[in-house]
Amino acid sequence: MEQETVPDGPLNDAEWEQFRQLLRRYLRHELDQWETWKTDTPYGPAYALLTRALPAEAMPEYFQSI
Repeated sequence: MEQETVPDGPLNDAEWEQFRQLLRRYLRHELDQWETWKTDTPYGPAYALLTRALPAEAMPEYFQSI
């Protein structure tokens, strides 16, 4: 059975996999040094930092592989 897509709801399994694939592709081919993104959510703003450098105070094992 195919999962329903809700336009402004959580990602279903197929959407999550597509997001991961596109993000990996973006990071491999488009990301230069860093990107900073902000978006509004019902809970307030959400921030994303994409970087080729390990953030200060962070350990590589803190990060989940996609």
